[in-house]
Amino acid sequence: MKCSAIFFLAAVRRGTDASERICSEVSKMAKKTQAEKTAQNDETAKGNDDPMNDDEEPNFSDPEGFVDDITDEELLGDILKQKPSETDGVESVIVVDNVPRVEPDKLEKLQSVINKVLGKFGTIVNQYYPMNESDGKTKGYIFLEYNNHLNALTAVKSTNNYKIDKSHTFKVNLFTDFKKFEDIPENWEPPKAQPFKAASDLHYHLLEPDAYDQFCVLCGNGAGVSVQIWQNSAPEPTLLEERNRWTETYVKWSQLGTYLATFHKLGVALWGGPQFTQQARFSQRGVECIDFSPGERYLVTYTPRTDLGQDQKRLVIWDILSGQEKRSFFPDGSSVWPIFRWSHDDKYLARMGEDVLSVYETPSFGLLDKKSIKIPGIRDFSWSPTDNVLAYWVPEDKDVPARVTLLEIPNRNEIRNKNLFNVADCKIFWQKSGDYLCVKVDRFAKRKEKTEQKYTGMSYNFEIFHMREKQIPVDSVEIKEPIHAFAWEPVGSKFAIIHGEIPSVNVSFYEVRYGHQPALLKRLEKKACNHLFWSPSGQFIVLAGLTTMAGALEFIDTNDFTIMNSTDHYQTSDVEWDPTGRYVVTAVSSWKTSVDNGYWIWTFQGRILKRVNLNAFNQLLWRPRPPTLLTAEQIKEIKKNLKKYSAQFESKDRMRLTRASKELIEKRCLLMKAFEEYRTKRIDEWNNQKKRRLELRCNIDTDELDSDSKNVEEEVVEFFVKEETFVLDDK
Repeated sequence: MKCSAIFFLAAVRRGTDASERICSEVSKMAKKTQAEKTAQNDETAKGNDDPMNDDEEPNFSDPEGFVDDITDEELLGDILKQKPSETDGVESVIVVDNVPRVEPDKLEKLQSVINKVLGKFGTIVNQYYPMNESDGKTKGYIFLEYNNHLNALTAVKSTNNYKIDKSHTFKVNLFTDFKKFEDIPENWEPPKAQPFKAASDLHYHLLEPDAYDQFCVLCGNGAGVSVQIWQNSAPEPTLLEERNRWTETYVKWSQLGTYLATFHKLGVALWGGPQFTQQARFSQRGVECIDFSPGERYLVTYTPRTDLGQDQKRLVIWDILSGQEKRSFFPDGSSVWPIFRWSHDDKYLARMGEDVLSVYETPSFGLLDKKSIKIPGIRDFSWSPTDNVLAYWVPEDKDVPARVTLLEIPNRNEIRNKNLFNVADCKIFWQKSGDYLCVKVDRFAKRKEKTEQKYTGMSYNFEIFHMREKQIPVDSVEIKEPIHAFAWEPVGSKFAIIHGEIPSVNVSFYEVRYGHQPALLKRLEKKACNHLFWSPSGQFIVLAGLTTMAGALEFIDTNDFTIMNSTDHYQTSDVEWDPTGRYVVTAVSSWKTSVDNGYWIWTFQGRILKRVNLNAFNQLLWRPRPPTLLTAEQIKEIKKNLKKYSAQFESKDRMRLTRASKELIEKRCLLMKAFEEYRTKRIDEWNNQKKRRLELRCNIDTDELDSDSKNVEEEVVEFFVKEETFVLDDK
């Protein structure tokens, strides 16, 4: 196919007719059946054995009776999109229907309204309002020309079905769409039913009897990129899949672990099932960022590049199962990823604009209530992980204080407000269960505004919102030292804060209970850490000193704050817990440093299990698991009766270790046997060469020289080493 693309581009330079001829020939070449390709390979292999065939040209002709049943669009769709076409200069022209009909004296007012609505999408370089000769009124449709095609396309997508008044709703189309509508066939043929194809089991990994988790390893760069899928089995991880050049940049698991996404020049591919077969492909050139919806129904792809052509869509939302494009957007280059943020149930997604918050609903992906929410000065927002509630904050404006607001969707009710004073910045942190919300507030004593804003006398507050209590009370925790990290316990009600002056910082642990203020549980002083990594199952935490802190690690049990292990992994750049909280990986990525790349696997207690050194190691990602199907009561009952099951698990572990020892012994025996066979073979070979050695050495048997003790003379040589003088006491 690469060869086909090269031929096609070369033909384009020679002319359109030549390109069509070569494109047709290329499609014929690519449409050979697998059986014909195999037969051709066999003939080629036979020909390679004959030296007379070296200069023979291969035969690319179709066999007699070959039926071409694949269209060029199916075979070369991605390439044909780039095929140059003739233009008459009307790509930037749009046609607006259902425009109010007005007299000449009101035309200027109509033009003002039209320019206000449609002028914000780009510069309008030309406009034409057709007039009716009989009554002098406009005809109800207009033509507008923009300065480029991209602006015209944006205007069509944004203003089609725009309601200008009670009686008029715009219908907006590109002028070039008329040709598309003219080519619609008069006789409609219903699409043919596609044969059913049994899908592969995308959740097979959840049926693993020993509940082993999988992880993905990416190493190499450029053409040497390699992707490996491992199963974290005992006693050694098992390699399930390895493919070279599976991706061109990096990989990403979907939210529930169903799909593995790989990145390519022409788009993104999703893989899954026992053999990791391709499940979907989404064509968009230059994709650098993707985001799965929490329920894996939708995928957002985004390219920050602006040099891919005027028709290039920058952000596209796709339906994963059908592969259909749901909607596209053209965000500006300064947007912070993720541009869109999903609600927990895939029903809504929202993005922040200048003084507005736009909430879209699925599956239509239209604006909720057909309008954005006006929030002057909005700086950040975040969805609750369990409810359709938005938290956002706005900064101070003169005498109006800063404000944190909880907004209910879809009814847009403000269920809680909190005013804040002397605010420099805010960060929003939701607890995983949605029971609590923490807003970190950076406060200042004085603010200087000359060339740039500067704050002095900084202090920090943590505003804790009790989401499940009546009227949502708010408690405050104040810390006057610099804050380096904050993290909620995923399962539980504790949170941890790293504060103090680097390099010796303190780590404080608080607990929040229903109807009570946050209580300080423990303060660990003089720690070398700057990141917090809670276990997904709660209770256990890793304090890590990444990048500048040489990879210091501390494994802590927060039940009694026992330090289970203090160690380090030099130059650690990443820490990743497995979904069950049993294992944790520390990694040194070549994206951060080129020295000592690789990853180490630890138990949750900090006991090292495996060290893997990999040149050009880039990334390790555990495969996520979907939420458990057990209720909270069932989990509580299992924990209560854990001793019942522990004996069974211990017996299974012993059997596994015994089996592993047996396999190791068998492996060593096979190696020893192979060595003995090799040694015997070499001894026989050496004995068979003895006659030749005697001939070369004048019939002197040098093999036995060292075995004749009578011909050996022993000589003892003594030599002076050193001289020491001791002074004896006369007394």
